[in-house]
Amino acid sequence: MNELIEAGKLHCANCATPLEGEFCHHCGQSVHSVLKPVHHMLEDSMDMFLHVDGRIFHTVPPLLGKPGFLTLEYFSGRRQRYVAPFRLMFVLCLLAFFAMHLAVNRVIEGHGVNLVDAPHVNEDAFAGADTPQEVRAQLAEQLHGLAISRKVTPAVAYPALDASERQLRALADKRLVALGAVPLAPGAVPATGASVAAPAKPSAGGDGPIQVNSKLDGEKIEFAWLPAFANERMNTYIQRTVANLKELGNRDATVRQTARDRLITGVFSVLPQAMVVMIPLFALLLKLFYVFRRRLYMEHLIVALHSHAFLFLALLLATLLGMLSGWLLPHAAWASRGVNYLQTAVFLWMPAYLLVMQKRVYRQGWAMTLLKYWCVGWCYFWLLCVVLLVAGVMGASH
Repeated sequence: MNELIEAGKLHCANCATPLEGEFCHHCGQSVHSVLKPVHHMLEDSMDMFLHVDGRIFHTVPPLLGKPGFLTLEYFSGRRQRYVAPFRLMFVLCLLAFFAMHLAVNRVIEGHGVNLVDAPHVNEDAFAGADTPQEVRAQLAEQLHGLAISRKVTPAVAYPALDASERQLRALADKRLVALGAVPLAPGAVPATGASVAAPAKPSAGGDGPIQVNSKLDGEKIEFAWLPAFANERMNTYIQRTVANLKELGNRDATVRQTARDRLITGVFSVLPQAMVVMIPLFALLLKLFYVFRRRLYMEHLIVALHSHAFLFLALLLATLLGMLSGWLLPHAAWASRGVNYLQTAVFLWMPAYLLVMQKRVYRQGWAMTLLKYWCVGWCYFWLLCVVLLVAGVMGASH
Protein backbone atom coordinates (compact mmCIF):
# COMPACT_ATOMS: atom_id res chain seq x y z
CA MET A 1 0.00 0.00 0.00
CA ASN A 2 1.40 3.39 -0.95
CA GLU A 3 2.35 5.82 1.85
CA LEU A 4 0.15 8.87 2.16
CA ILE A 5 1.97 12.20 1.96
CA GLU A 6 0.40 15.36 3.31
CA ALA A 7 -0.52 17.71 0.50
CA GLY A 8 1.32 20.98 0.44
CA LYS A 9 4.27 19.69 2.50
CA LEU A 10 7.37 21.73 1.65
CA HIS A 11 10.69 19.99 1.02
CA CYS A 12 14.19 21.40 1.08
CA ALA A 13 15.36 22.23 -2.42
CA ASN A 14 18.88 21.13 -1.50
CA CYS A 15 18.39 17.74 0.24
CA ALA A 16 14.61 17.10 -0.16
CA THR A 17 14.08 16.86 3.62
CA PRO A 18 10.56 17.83 4.76
CA LEU A 19 10.60 21.31 6.21
CA GLU A 20 9.18 22.30 9.58
CA GLY A 21 10.16 25.97 9.49
CA GLU A 22 12.07 28.53 7.47
CA PHE A 23 15.34 26.55 7.64
CA CYS A 24 16.11 22.92 6.89
CA HIS A 25 17.01 21.04 10.05
CA HIS A 26 19.19 18.65 8.03
CA CYS A 27 21.41 20.92 5.90
CA GLY A 28 20.53 24.39 7.23
CA GLN A 29 19.46 25.92 3.91
CA SER A 30 16.81 28.64 4.03
CA VAL A 31 13.41 28.05 2.47
CA HIS A 32 13.50 31.53 0.91
CA SER A 33 14.89 31.87 -2.58
CA VAL A 34 17.65 34.32 -3.38
CA LEU A 35 16.00 35.09 -6.69
CA LYS A 36 13.80 37.99 -5.67
CA PRO A 37 13.26 41.65 -6.59
CA VAL A 38 15.81 44.21 -5.48
CA HIS A 39 13.48 45.87 -2.98
CA HIS A 40 13.07 42.52 -1.17
CA MET A 41 16.86 42.23 -0.94
CA LEU A 42 17.04 45.70 0.57
CA GLU A 43 14.38 44.75 3.10
CA ASP A 44 16.34 41.62 4.08
CA SER A 45 19.52 43.67 4.44
CA MET A 46 17.82 46.17 6.72
CA ASP A 47 16.32 43.34 8.75
CA MET A 48 19.74 41.74 9.19
CA PHE A 49 21.27 45.08 10.19
CA LEU A 50 18.56 45.81 12.74
CA HIS A 51 18.90 42.30 14.12
CA VAL A 52 22.64 42.71 14.66
CA ASP A 53 22.12 46.23 15.97
CA GLY A 54 19.57 44.91 18.43
CA ARG A 55 22.07 42.37 19.72
CA ILE A 56 24.58 45.16 20.26
CA PHE A 57 22.06 47.04 22.41
CA HIS A 58 21.47 43.87 24.43
CA THR A 59 25.23 43.24 24.79
CA VAL A 60 27.01 46.53 25.45
CA PRO A 61 25.05 47.81 28.51
CA PRO A 62 25.48 44.63 30.61
CA LEU A 63 29.08 44.33 29.42
CA LEU A 64 29.81 47.76 30.85
CA GLY A 65 27.68 47.78 33.99
CA LYS A 66 26.99 44.17 35.06
CA PRO A 67 30.20 42.24 35.77
CA GLY A 68 29.99 38.57 34.79
CA PHE A 69 26.43 38.79 33.47
CA LEU A 70 27.23 37.97 29.84
CA THR A 71 29.54 35.13 30.84
CA LEU A 72 26.91 33.51 33.06
CA GLU A 73 24.30 33.96 30.35
CA TYR A 74 26.62 32.26 27.88
CA PHE A 75 27.23 29.36 30.27
CA SER A 76 23.46 29.01 30.76
CA GLY A 77 22.88 28.62 27.03
CA ARG A 78 21.18 31.99 26.49
CA ARG A 79 23.41 33.22 23.65
CA GLN A 80 21.16 34.19 20.75
CA ARG A 81 20.37 37.75 21.81
CA TYR A 82 24.02 38.65 22.51
CA VAL A 83 27.03 39.24 20.26
CA ALA A 84 29.45 36.30 20.20
CA PRO A 85 32.36 36.75 22.66
CA PHE A 86 35.23 36.68 20.16
CA ARG A 87 33.49 38.99 17.70
CA LEU A 88 32.63 41.38 20.53
CA MET A 89 36.20 41.43 21.84
CA PHE A 90 37.80 41.81 18.42
CA VAL A 91 35.57 44.68 17.28
CA LEU A 92 36.01 46.58 20.55
CA CYS A 93 39.77 45.96 20.38
CA LEU A 94 40.00 47.53 16.92
CA LEU A 95 37.81 50.48 17.93
CA ALA A 96 39.78 51.10 21.13
CA PHE A 97 43.19 51.11 19.45
CA PHE A 98 41.87 53.21 16.58
CA ALA A 99 40.64 55.84 19.03
CA MET A 100 43.91 55.70 20.98
CA HIS A 101 45.86 56.14 17.75
CA LEU A 102 43.87 59.26 16.95
CA ALA A 103 44.36 60.58 20.48
CA VAL A 104 48.14 60.02 20.36
CA ASN A 105 48.40 61.78 17.01
CA ARG A 106 46.32 64.64 18.37
CA VAL A 107 48.61 65.05 21.37
CA ILE A 108 51.85 64.83 19.39
CA GLU A 109 50.70 67.23 16.71
CA GLY A 110 50.04 69.84 19.38
CA HIS A 111 46.23 69.87 19.34
CA GLY A 112 46.10 68.50 22.86
CA VAL A 113 48.53 68.60 25.76
CA ASN A 114 52.13 69.22 24.67
CA LEU A 115 54.56 66.48 25.62
CA VAL A 116 57.51 68.89 25.92
CA ASP A 117 57.26 72.61 26.55
CA ALA A 118 59.36 74.90 24.43
CA PRO A 119 62.34 76.54 26.19
CA HIS A 120 61.49 80.02 27.39
CA VAL A 121 62.64 82.79 25.07
CA ASN A 122 62.99 86.29 26.47
CA GLU A 123 61.18 88.80 24.29
CA ASP A 124 63.87 91.39 25.15
CA ALA A 125 66.75 89.05 24.32
CA PHE A 126 68.29 91.50 21.82
CA ALA A 127 67.05 94.78 23.29
CA GLY A 128 70.48 95.54 24.77
CA ALA A 129 72.33 95.11 21.45
CA ASP A 130 73.32 98.48 19.98
CA THR A 131 74.92 97.28 16.75
CA PRO A 132 74.08 94.59 14.16
CA GLN A 133 77.29 92.79 15.09
CA GLU A 134 76.17 92.47 18.71
CA VAL A 135 72.77 91.12 17.56
CA ARG A 136 74.43 88.49 15.39
CA ALA A 137 76.87 87.54 18.16
CA GLN A 138 74.08 87.09 20.72
CA LEU A 139 72.00 85.09 18.24
CA ALA A 140 74.93 82.82 17.39
CA GLU A 141 75.56 82.19 21.09
CA GLN A 142 71.93 81.30 21.80
CA LEU A 143 71.67 79.10 18.72
CA HIS A 144 74.79 77.29 19.88
CA GLY A 145 73.11 76.70 23.25
CA LEU A 146 70.07 75.23 21.49
CA ALA A 147 72.34 72.96 19.44
CA ILE A 148 73.93 71.64 22.63
CA SER A 149 70.47 71.08 24.12
CA ARG A 150 69.44 69.17 21.00
CA LYS A 151 72.31 66.71 21.49
CA VAL A 152 71.30 65.77 25.04
CA THR A 153 67.51 65.75 24.71
CA PRO A 154 65.27 63.04 23.21
CA ALA A 155 63.83 63.42 19.75
CA VAL A 156 60.39 64.24 21.15
CA ALA A 157 61.80 67.62 22.28
CA TYR A 158 62.95 68.61 18.78
CA PRO A 159 59.72 70.41 17.77
CA ALA A 160 59.96 72.59 20.91
CA LEU A 161 63.60 73.42 20.21
CA ASP A 162 62.75 74.25 16.59
CA ALA A 163 60.02 76.61 17.76
CA SER A 164 62.48 78.35 20.10
CA GLU A 165 64.99 78.73 17.28
CA ARG A 166 62.40 80.28 14.99
CA GLN A 167 61.36 82.69 17.75
CA LEU A 168 64.96 83.72 18.37
CA ARG A 169 65.59 84.35 14.70
CA ALA A 170 62.40 86.41 14.44
CA LEU A 171 63.43 88.58 17.42
CA ALA A 172 66.94 89.00 15.99
CA ASP A 173 65.57 90.02 12.57
CA LYS A 174 63.25 92.50 14.24
CA ARG A 175 66.17 94.09 16.10
CA LEU A 176 68.33 94.15 12.96
CA VAL A 177 65.59 95.97 11.03
CA ALA A 178 65.27 98.46 13.89
CA LEU A 179 69.03 99.13 13.64
CA GLY A 180 68.79 99.57 9.86
CA ALA A 181 70.56 96.32 8.99
CA VAL A 182 69.56 93.53 6.63
CA PRO A 183 67.78 90.57 8.30
CA LEU A 184 69.44 87.18 8.29
CA ALA A 185 68.61 84.68 5.61
CA PRO A 186 66.35 81.80 6.82
CA GLY A 187 68.47 79.08 8.42
CA ALA A 188 71.74 81.00 8.07
CA VAL A 189 74.32 80.93 10.87
CA PRO A 190 75.18 84.55 11.81
CA ALA A 191 78.74 85.53 10.97
CA THR A 192 80.45 87.33 13.85
CA GLY A 193 83.93 88.34 14.82
CA ALA A 194 83.64 86.52 18.12
CA SER A 195 84.83 82.97 18.40
CA VAL A 196 81.40 81.48 18.97
CA ALA A 197 81.36 77.82 18.10
CA ALA A 198 78.65 77.08 15.57
CA PRO A 199 76.77 73.79 15.70
CA ALA A 200 78.79 71.06 14.09
CA LYS A 201 77.38 69.81 10.84
CA PRO A 202 76.35 66.18 10.75
CA SER A 203 78.42 63.62 9.06
CA ALA A 204 77.35 61.99 5.82
CA GLY A 205 74.32 59.80 6.08
CA GLY A 206 71.94 62.22 7.84
CA ASP A 207 70.81 65.82 8.10
CA GLY A 208 70.62 66.04 11.87
CA PRO A 209 73.05 66.52 14.68
CA ILE A 210 72.18 63.21 16.28
CA GLN A 211 73.24 59.99 14.64
CA VAL A 212 72.30 56.59 15.98
CA ASN A 213 75.55 54.67 15.92
CA SER A 214 74.82 51.04 16.64
CA LYS A 215 76.87 47.90 16.39
CA LEU A 216 73.76 46.31 14.93
CA ASP A 217 73.84 48.69 11.95
CA GLY A 218 74.97 46.68 8.92
CA GLU A 219 75.84 43.57 10.96
CA LYS A 220 73.88 40.35 11.23
CA ILE A 221 73.05 38.43 14.36
CA GLU A 222 72.51 34.71 14.20
CA PHE A 223 71.29 32.27 16.81
CA ALA A 224 72.23 28.65 16.20
CA TRP A 225 69.01 27.37 17.74
CA LEU A 226 66.83 29.40 15.37
CA PRO A 227 66.07 28.35 11.78
CA ALA A 228 67.52 30.37 8.92
CA PHE A 229 64.27 32.13 8.01
CA ALA A 230 63.78 33.26 11.64
CA ASN A 231 67.30 34.71 11.81
CA GLU A 232 66.74 36.49 8.50
CA ARG A 233 63.44 37.95 9.66
CA MET A 234 64.96 39.05 12.98
CA ASN A 235 67.85 40.83 11.24
CA THR A 236 65.40 42.54 8.90
CA TYR A 237 63.48 43.85 11.92
CA ILE A 238 66.70 45.09 13.53
CA GLN A 239 67.95 46.92 10.44
CA ARG A 240 64.58 48.59 9.87
CA THR A 241 64.39 49.64 13.52
CA VAL A 242 67.87 51.20 13.37
CA ALA A 243 66.95 53.03 10.16
CA ASN A 244 63.76 54.39 11.72
CA LEU A 245 65.64 55.56 14.81
CA LYS A 246 68.14 57.37 12.61
CA GLU A 247 65.37 59.21 10.83
CA LEU A 248 63.73 60.00 14.17
CA GLY A 249 66.91 61.87 15.15
CA ASN A 250 67.06 63.82 11.90
CA ARG A 251 67.17 67.62 12.00
CA ASP A 252 64.77 67.90 9.08
CA ALA A 253 61.29 68.28 10.57
CA THR A 254 59.60 66.58 7.60
CA VAL A 255 61.81 63.49 7.77
CA ARG A 256 61.46 63.37 11.54
CA GLN A 257 57.69 63.64 11.43
CA THR A 258 57.46 60.95 8.74
CA ALA A 259 59.58 58.58 10.83
CA ARG A 260 57.54 59.34 13.95
CA ASP A 261 54.25 58.71 12.15
CA ARG A 262 55.63 55.48 10.70
CA LEU A 263 56.71 54.26 14.15
CA ILE A 264 53.38 55.12 15.78
CA THR A 265 51.37 53.55 12.96
CA GLY A 266 53.53 50.43 13.05
CA VAL A 267 53.13 49.95 16.79
CA PHE A 268 49.37 50.46 16.73
CA SER A 269 49.02 48.06 13.79
CA VAL A 270 50.67 45.29 15.85
CA LEU A 271 48.89 45.93 19.16
CA PRO A 272 45.55 44.25 18.23
CA GLN A 273 47.41 41.10 17.23
CA ALA A 274 49.39 41.21 20.47
CA MET A 275 46.20 41.47 22.51
CA VAL A 276 44.69 38.52 20.65
CA VAL A 277 47.74 36.53 21.81
CA MET A 278 47.01 37.61 25.41
CA ILE A 279 43.52 36.04 25.40
CA PRO A 280 44.56 32.35 25.51
CA LEU A 281 47.41 33.20 27.91
CA PHE A 282 44.97 34.84 30.32
CA ALA A 283 42.62 31.85 30.00
CA LEU A 284 45.55 29.55 30.80
CA LEU A 285 46.28 31.57 33.96
CA LEU A 286 42.64 31.21 35.02
CA LYS A 287 42.81 27.48 34.33
CA LEU A 288 45.91 27.12 36.53
CA PHE A 289 44.56 29.15 39.45
CA TYR A 290 41.10 27.52 39.31
CA VAL A 291 42.23 24.00 38.49
CA PHE A 292 40.18 22.51 41.35
CA ARG A 293 36.97 24.14 40.13
CA ARG A 294 36.85 21.49 37.37
CA ARG A 295 35.98 23.93 34.61
CA LEU A 296 36.87 23.38 30.99
CA TYR A 297 39.51 25.54 29.33
CA MET A 298 36.81 26.83 26.97
CA GLU A 299 34.91 28.25 29.94
CA HIS A 300 38.00 30.15 31.06
CA LEU A 301 38.45 31.34 27.47
CA ILE A 302 34.94 32.82 27.47
CA VAL A 303 35.78 34.61 30.74
CA ALA A 304 38.97 35.95 29.15
CA LEU A 305 37.12 37.14 26.04
CA HIS A 306 34.45 38.98 28.03
CA SER A 307 37.06 40.45 30.39
CA HIS A 308 39.11 41.86 27.54
CA ALA A 309 36.00 43.04 25.72
CA PHE A 310 35.11 45.10 28.79
CA LEU A 311 38.68 46.45 29.07
CA PHE A 312 38.66 47.56 25.43
CA LEU A 313 35.23 49.15 25.85
CA ALA A 314 36.45 51.00 28.96
CA LEU A 315 39.63 52.15 27.16
CA LEU A 316 37.50 53.33 24.24
CA LEU A 317 35.26 55.35 26.54
CA ALA A 318 38.22 56.78 28.48
CA THR A 319 39.98 57.79 25.26
CA LEU A 320 36.88 59.47 23.86
CA LEU A 321 36.29 61.27 27.16
CA GLY A 322 39.90 62.48 27.16
CA MET A 323 39.55 63.85 23.63
CA LEU A 324 36.25 65.51 24.57
CA SER A 325 37.86 67.07 27.65
CA GLY A 326 40.69 68.51 25.55
CA TRP A 327 38.18 69.98 23.10
CA LEU A 328 36.03 71.49 25.87
CA LEU A 329 38.93 72.97 27.86
CA PRO A 330 39.32 76.26 25.90
CA HIS A 331 35.53 76.70 25.58
CA ALA A 332 34.08 75.52 28.91
CA ALA A 333 36.59 74.62 31.61
CA TRP A 334 33.87 73.55 34.05
CA ALA A 335 32.52 71.00 31.56
CA SER A 336 36.05 69.77 30.90
CA ARG A 337 36.53 69.09 34.62
CA GLY A 338 33.28 67.13 34.70
CA VAL A 339 34.44 64.99 31.77
CA ASN A 340 37.75 64.39 33.55
CA TYR A 341 35.85 63.10 36.58
CA LEU A 342 33.95 60.67 34.34
CA GLN A 343 37.22 59.51 32.81
CA THR A 344 38.68 58.90 36.26
CA ALA A 345 35.56 56.95 37.24
CA VAL A 346 36.00 54.73 34.17
CA PHE A 347 39.61 53.97 35.11
CA LEU A 348 38.62 53.15 38.71
CA TRP A 349 35.76 50.94 37.52
CA MET A 350 38.09 48.75 35.43
CA PRO A 351 39.85 46.84 38.28
CA ALA A 352 36.69 46.80 40.41
CA TYR A 353 34.70 45.31 37.52
CA LEU A 354 37.21 42.51 36.97
CA LEU A 355 37.22 41.66 40.68
CA VAL A 356 33.42 41.47 40.91
CA MET A 357 33.29 39.47 37.67
CA GLN A 358 35.80 36.94 39.01
CA LYS A 359 33.76 36.61 42.21
CA ARG A 360 30.45 36.08 40.41
CA VAL A 361 31.72 33.63 37.80
CA TYR A 362 33.84 31.36 40.00
CA ARG A 363 31.71 31.71 43.16
CA GLN A 364 34.43 31.61 45.79
CA GLY A 365 34.76 33.57 49.03
CA TRP A 366 36.07 37.09 49.01
CA ALA A 367 39.35 36.18 50.69
CA MET A 368 40.23 33.50 48.12
CA THR A 369 38.93 35.65 45.28
CA LEU A 370 41.10 38.60 46.34
CA LEU A 371 44.18 36.37 46.65
CA LYS A 372 43.69 34.79 43.23
CA TYR A 373 42.78 38.14 41.72
CA TRP A 374 46.09 39.59 42.90
CA CYS A 375 48.11 36.57 41.71
CA VAL A 376 46.44 36.41 38.31
CA GLY A 377 46.83 40.17 37.88
CA TRP A 378 50.52 40.07 38.83
CA CYS A 379 51.28 37.26 36.34
CA TYR A 380 49.17 38.90 33.64
CA PHE A 381 50.97 42.22 34.11
CA TRP A 382 54.40 40.73 33.38
CA LEU A 383 53.08 38.69 30.46
CA LEU A 384 51.52 41.85 29.07
CA CYS A 385 54.81 43.75 29.44
CA VAL A 386 56.68 41.07 27.48
CA VAL A 387 54.05 40.91 24.73
CA LEU A 388 53.88 44.70 24.43
CA LEU A 389 57.69 44.90 24.30
CA VAL A 390 57.79 42.39 21.43
CA ALA A 391 54.95 44.23 19.71
CA GLY A 392 56.80 47.54 20.13
CA VAL A 393 59.95 46.12 18.54
CA MET A 394 57.98 44.66 15.65
CA GLY A 395 56.07 47.92 15.21
CA ALA A 396 59.26 49.97 15.24
CA SER A 397 60.60 47.91 12.35
CA HIS A 398 57.87 48.99 9.95
